[in-house]
Amino acid sequence: MVKLSVLYPNRPGARFDEQYYLTTHMALVQKELGPLLKAAGVDKGVDTPEVPAPYLFMAYLCFESPEALDVAMASHAPTLIADIPNYTDIQPVMQVSTVMIAQQAAAA
Repeated sequence: MVKLSVLYPNRPGARFDEQYYLTTHMALVQKELGPLLKAAGVDKGVDTPEVPAPYLFMAYLCFESPEALDVAMASHAPTLIADIPNYTDIQPVMQVSTVMIAQQAAAA
């Protein structure tokens, strides 16, 4: 499995519409990528007393194979990228990685 991480760096004065991102943009991601998308998640960075979060938000999109990711991006990336200005002025950082371990926590 491969994962596309989309990271939004935290910077002073950045605009990020959390509500639009979580409801409208992520629904668009699901609609566009459909069955190619095996899993998805969104994390929100948390500041600590010592240091602000390096990233405001992080999205994770998982695909069965590098080929499935390539098909998804070739077909749907333009639509998803065109939506970015609707929720932020941050240029996202993208990283593709191979999932080495994926575990569910044991039930208590």
